[in-house]
Amino acid sequence: MATVKPEILQKAKRWLTDAFDADTKKEVNRLIEEDPKELEESFYKNAEFGTGGMRGVMGVGTNRINKYTLGKNTQGLSDYLKKSFPGKDLKVAIAYDCRNNSQSLAKVVADVFSANGIKVFLFSELRPTPELSFAVRKLHCQCGIVLTASHNPPEYNGYKVYWEDGGQLVPPQDEELVETINNLEYEAINFNANSELIQKIDTEVDIAFAEASVKNGSFDTSAEARKNIKIVFTSLHGTSITMVPEVLEKAGFTNVNLVEEQKEPNGNFPTVKSPNPEEPAALKMALELAEKKKADIVIGTDPDCDRLGVAVRNNKGEMVLLNGNQTMLIMTWFLLEQWKKQGKIKGKEFMASTIVSTPMLQKLVEDYGVKYMEVLTGFKWIAKLIKDHPALDFIGGGEESFGYMVGDFVRDKDAVTSTLLACEIAASMKAEGNSLYNKLLELYTKYGLYKEELISLVKKGIEGEKEIKQMLIDLRENPWSEVDGEKVIRVEDYKSSKSKNLRDNSESDIDIPKSNVLIYYTEGGTKIAARPSGTEPKIKFYISVNTSLDSVENYDKKDQELAKKISRIRKELNLG
Repeated sequence: MATVKPEILQKAKRWLTDAFDADTKKEVNRLIEEDPKELEESFYKNAEFGTGGMRGVMGVGTNRINKYTLGKNTQGLSDYLKKSFPGKDLKVAIAYDCRNNSQSLAKVVADVFSANGIKVFLFSELRPTPELSFAVRKLHCQCGIVLTASHNPPEYNGYKVYWEDGGQLVPPQDEELVETINNLEYEAINFNANSELIQKIDTEVDIAFAEASVKNGSFDTSAEARKNIKIVFTSLHGTSITMVPEVLEKAGFTNVNLVEEQKEPNGNFPTVKSPNPEEPAALKMALELAEKKKADIVIGTDPDCDRLGVAVRNNKGEMVLLNGNQTMLIMTWFLLEQWKKQGKIKGKEFMASTIVSTPMLQKLVEDYGVKYMEVLTGFKWIAKLIKDHPALDFIGGGEESFGYMVGDFVRDKDAVTSTLLACEIAASMKAEGNSLYNKLLELYTKYGLYKEELISLVKKGIEGEKEIKQMLIDLRENPWSEVDGEKVIRVEDYKSSKSKNLRDNSESDIDIPKSNVLIYYTEGGTKIAARPSGTEPKIKFYISVNTSLDSVENYDKKDQELAKKISRIRKELNLG
């Protein structure tokens, strides 16, 4: 007991009062008596909202996901909704993914909303996160909630809050909501459900969402081309199985092979170490099936179906995984081409990405005469751009972490429509005697060959959190002056909102909300960003290097040169 700080022990003992159920009190007592380390991890702080809502390990405690932390969130959100929409009949939509306890936690959230006199539309079964974003606007709700921890490990769950525009909460609403929640005591949570205010929903929204996905993700590719493309798809035990196969079929893609072993939703994700399409191992079974079926394209989605991993055949006929930047580039090019063909580019269109994504995207977008905008990490910021610029038409946008959004009918990254779009591009290219992969290389010859790599350093628990903070302090106090023999010429500090030109020591303001992010630029065009993850115990480093590419045939050689450059940078900066 001596190892537990008194304030943490006092905080834990508050969970032994009558406001908490018997099972919770029993587990808290066990932690107090037997597991001081876990007690400290569970109670040393309150679970926080990050770039993708609130995520955390499930269990008892203020720093865990459970019925009380989510109940408190929902009680605070109920109070905040009443203050934000005085006199309105309030409505919320709730969805949940395949994770353990997601369904029961969704019921808790619905109960608290209904107990506060708020109408609840609760999906009867698990559904993709983008469908929740769509449902908020379709059902004219003031708010939406989805219970998910995206691609995090099985022990995690989470709580994402959407506003009436279908986008996630952004300032000032998010800060005001957190203040409202923090001012509440657990005793204030009203769990007494009003069942008359809870309405189950399914087919009505499903049909509308599927139709909107087909409308936004399909173009003029022939029916024959769609039949001829061979697709392997895996849901990685997640929610996409409820929507992606149906949408592909509606759009005319009939040669779709599902990874049967990963088709069943399962919060334990039994066939993968991590259900994260960013990690090559997650798509291993899909790639094996692709070889058996001689497929043209492989697509896998994360558990809540907002991100996708794509693999295609290279010019040697081998299956290769695209990274998030590459998928974003090819999707962006295709959308711009379609808008151009249809004569829809009038000078009032825009596309968007994030400050840690590939710099090549800006060159591509602006070459089509379309405005390019850049935001902090997280699709909530792209959704905010749509809301803030109603006079502009949003074509699409993405980020390096395998997310993309087609049009504005969904206001978050959407792997349903993006999966359809990827298949559309592959089918179109095959019909023209080209390939999606070769088209990407053609883009590199036109705009320059960019290569990116993400390094994630995992730092768990209390000590890990301190270590991450210290690493960023050190980077500010002792900034890199040279990287791989190239002088650093500019440093952007998003925490201070200042960009410093190291050639003349001049400073300029950064017109983006503050965030704990540092970005370094060298005279040779290298870009390195550092930021703590908003959803996982990690600090992330994003490296981007580039060179010219005179022909598709020279791609492998130039790509290897850039890979060696990144390897040198990792070693020099001690990034693992």
